[in-house]
Amino acid sequence: MRGPLTGSPQSTSRTGLPVDVWVLVAAAFAVAVGYGLVAPVLPQYARSFDVSVTAASVVVSAFAFFRLVFAPAGGFLVDKMGERWVYMTGLLIVVVSTLATGLARDYWQLLVFRGLGGLGSTMFTISAMALLTRLSPPGARGRIAGLYATAFLIGNIGGPVIGGLLAGFGMRVPFFVYAGTLLVATGVVGIFLRGGGRPTPGDRTEGQEALPVAEALRHSGYRAALVSSFVNGWSSFGVRVAIVPLFAAASFDAGAGIAGTALASFAVGTASVVSIAGWLSDRYGRRPLVIGGLVVSGFSTLVLGWCDTVPLLVAASVVAGIGAGVLNPAQQAAVADVVGADRAGGKVLATFQMASDSGAILGPVLIGLVVDLVGYTAGFALSGALLLAAVVPWLFARETHDRPNRVAPGE
Repeated sequence: MRGPLTGSPQSTSRTGLPVDVWVLVAAAFAVAVGYGLVAPVLPQYARSFDVSVTAASVVVSAFAFFRLVFAPAGGFLVDKMGERWVYMTGLLIVVVSTLATGLARDYWQLLVFRGLGGLGSTMFTISAMALLTRLSPPGARGRIAGLYATAFLIGNIGGPVIGGLLAGFGMRVPFFVYAGTLLVATGVVGIFLRGGGRPTPGDRTEGQEALPVAEALRHSGYRAALVSSFVNGWSSFGVRVAIVPLFAAASFDAGAGIAGTALASFAVGTASVVSIAGWLSDRYGRRPLVIGGLVVSGFSTLVLGWCDTVPLLVAASVVAGIGAGVLNPAQQAAVADVVGADRAGGKVLATFQMASDSGAILGPVLIGLVVDLVGYTAGFALSGALLLAAVVPWLFARETHDRPNRVAPGE
């Protein structure tokens, strides 16, 4: 069997998946561990420069902002240069940015260096999605998306624990260790990943056309995925990270610890279902999983504002995490179905990522205004309603997975 990216045979592991997929999964784990190292330390590190809480929050938002504005350029580079080189270049940019962040001497240096890391982040995120799209057999795209997400989740769960321990040696230390994990990820990709480079004569992808965003938008499944990506970014990556800690602090004693428990509960809920959800989307199609995930996420987010005890908050967070775990691999596999393995999809994938990043940036700001004016109950209710509203375009969308895979989970 000839591989999807090169003219040489594409080897597979005993799981039946291309070996290159496992290389990307291993690299994702290294990246996620490193990101988790600095996530709990960054706000305190910013505050150490004697700035306000708002200024410290801007440092966190700058990374996401640069990811958003550079995403179109990242998609263009992937289509022109090939995924593998863009992936490694992006990682190396974040290495330099992270080292500089750890060596920052004032707040403005910290803000610039951390923000520039977002450029590299969007490069390796888009190129990784493009690689997985090309490398994944159509009948295993959901399963592979679930594996990739699981690697990130495990890294994000373990990273903060290690980062908290490393912070005892100084708040700059986690940034240096993070740079090291990124170098490991770059090395893994550079040495072991065979596919994904710029097409060469004889390759199946030589002269491969890029899929225009306008053409992808004609597919109802892609349009629905943009909507659900936006509201998922709004809720899971924006409101949950920014508003849940404030809600816990306002509603419970020891709010910081309870907020951490709620966020960890969300991650545990997601990790418990994401792999099987990916397999189910390969077997039964993307739409049922996306719709189910949105409904579960929507109702559990809606009730968060009424949680007046810690067990209720934790339970709602676990259920919301399960909803996100069901939604994400099916949604990503649907976009991969639209792109296919025969066309370059950098710009299409960048647009999909931008939808999520836009939600993650806008969500905390707008829901913060709602909370200030009306209260937390209304803020969470609005976020839940948006998730439920995103079901509507999926009800009318065409299923993207034309040939569901009828194999057993272990095959």
